Amino acid sequence: ILSRMRGRVRCRFIVRGCLRLMATFETLNFDSTALRTLPIDSEKQNYVRGVPGSCFSLVDPTPVRKPELVAASRPAMNLIDLDEDQLKRPDLALYFSGNRLLPGSVPAAHCYCGHQFGRFAGQLGDGAALYLGEVVNKNNQRWEIQLKGSGKTPYSRTADGRKVLRSSIREFLCSEALYHLGIPTTRAGTCVTSDTWIRRDIFYSGNVKDERATVILRIAPTFIRFGSFEIFKPADPVTGREGPSVGRKDILVTLIDYVISSFFPHIQSAFEHSTEDRYVTFFKEVIKSTAHLVALWQCVGFTHGVLNTDNMSIVGLTIDYGPFGFMDRFHPGFVPNGTDSGGRYAYNKQPEMCRWNLGKLAEALSLVLPAELLKAELDLFDKTFEKSYMEKMRLKFGLLHHQADEDSDLIESFFETMDQTGSDFTNSFRCLSRFPLRGTKGEERERLLDYLLSQCSTKEELLKHYRATMEPSQLSMLMDLGRANPLVLSLIGVSMEQLQHEVDIQERHQQLKAMGGEDKLVANRELWSRWLDQYSKRLDTELEAAGEVTVDELQDQRARVMNANNPRFILRNYLAQNAIKLAENGDYSEVRRLLHLLESPFSDEEDIETTVMGADICQQADLSSGEGASTCVSASSQVQSYDSKPPIWAIDLRVT
Repeated sequence: ILSRMRGRVRCRFIVRGCLRLMATFETLNFDSTALRTLPIDSEKQNYVRGVPGSCFSLVDPTPVRKPELVAASRPAMNLIDLDEDQLKRPDLALYFSGNRLLPGSVPAAHCYCGHQFGRFAGQLGDGAALYLGEVVNKNNQRWEIQLKGSGKTPYSRTADGRKVLRSSIREFLCSEALYHLGIPTTRAGTCVTSDTWIRRDIFYSGNVKDERATVILRIAPTFIRFGSFEIFKPADPVTGREGPSVGRKDILVTLIDYVISSFFPHIQSAFEHSTEDRYVTFFKEVIKSTAHLVALWQCVGFTHGVLNTDNMSIVGLTIDYGPFGFMDRFHPGFVPNGTDSGGRYAYNKQPEMCRWNLGKLAEALSLVLPAELLKAELDLFDKTFEKSYMEKMRLKFGLLHHQADEDSDLIESFFETMDQTGSDFTNSFRCLSRFPLRGTKGEERERLLDYLLSQCSTKEELLKHYRATMEPSQLSMLMDLGRANPLVLSLIGVSMEQLQHEVDIQERHQQLKAMGGEDKLVANRELWSRWLDQYSKRLDTELEAAGEVTVDELQDQRARVMNANNPRFILRNYLAQNAIKLAENGDYSEVRRLLHLLESPFSDEEDIETTVMGADICQQADLSSGEGASTCVSASSQVQSYDSKPPIWAIDLRVT
């Protein structure tokens, strides 16, 4: 059914017999079941405090001066029935900065706790975010919408409840980037900045900088997280902190029943008359969705950066983007967060940390079921992770017709070769679709080998990667101290693992200094040639298993599948930094351009180049949620394709 509205053709939809329009800001279909079901704080004044006996506190957003749209994601906004006409409205920035409330919304901040870097921190909560409500769209899907950076709440602690432009751009872009990579995530609808200025000490060094307050609209089925269930935790034996609703089994039952009925209705209907089976099955579903999520992270080289229990979604989404990072040069111990000196949340530790967090969730549910009963199910994490990881990896390597026992060895040797050569994670995977099967053009192998070599780190780049962070004499002294008395190291916040990591860095640095540039090229060629031989043998068995499929047909099939699973474009830190730098000067075109590019990460059709900015000075930029990064850019600009290996200055980007 078509009607003429505002001079343009607009569609009407019939849903369950009802005529439904695409919505406007004034007609969003709010139905906020969370606030109807879960207890709300009786205190209506907005001041920082402990909030016992409640899951939400009602609080309005704090207005900003002169809000201005940076960018909007049309696919994300379509989830709540807002089309392109609505995104062109001049009052959009008023609504999605929090200056003007959407009719039907009821702003509230969520109460939760969390284990941060392994230690229970007590009450945390939405210190800078506000639930606006749940929008039921024309497809009868329910989406919670939330403003992040909208001002103080009872959970702001010592902070101001604001987010800055740079951190907001990163979260906005990465939320949409992961979605289009096929990874479960919260979405980002809009990014709105303002002329409200806030002060940030980016590196906690006393160098305060004024930043523009910025707000993003986040969209998800729910923002309930593991930490939501930790508000009932009794006093922690290490930190002495406890949840604000300690012992309130009644609220825990209400919360878990709400989550199951709303987001796991199949469990609710299957175990309606057995509470224990219902809760155990719910926990198993959370295990599986979490394991699947982290497996997908590992397959694209994404590292979250801060996998605290308060940053773990109960429905298996990537949530709370802060000091995250996609790997450029592959390194198994990659840590995007500059303040994670111990490497707790390194790339290769993410599965272990997610499993640890699930153990803490089991403890948080101990008022309704024994923790050990739930923890007995954690082996399911390992099985689910391995299954999801290997399924995705076989697609990335084009192993479609035969599952061989040695596939894990092939994959592991690929990662070892990338590590030894300092190869670019994304581009090394992407190019494998060009590897020729036996019987096809042999010269393609040499071209592929040359390309792989071009994606290896140069000696200069590796020397920058392997820079020492302490003097050798200081390192030697601390190592001796740690061997004699490990407790002393813990008192000064250092571990033997950190010191050994520094030893490895310094040894690697010395080895590189002694190696000639030509020697490294020869070594890289030998390493990649050896792996390609291994890959070629595995593809022979693939060809045999393909049956009557011809070599050319299999080659085409593999290329299609591999190119649909190995992205060409990812949100590299330096690309985000270029967009941020321009946005800070009032030019949002690069943010919008990057958003468009990241909506088609597997496309071969995009052919865009960008000029990496030149600068004579060292820039400083907040690249995470209220935190910082620094980069030194060379004075000479260079042409850099979005899908090419990053420029050398990108190595110096630091996120905290």
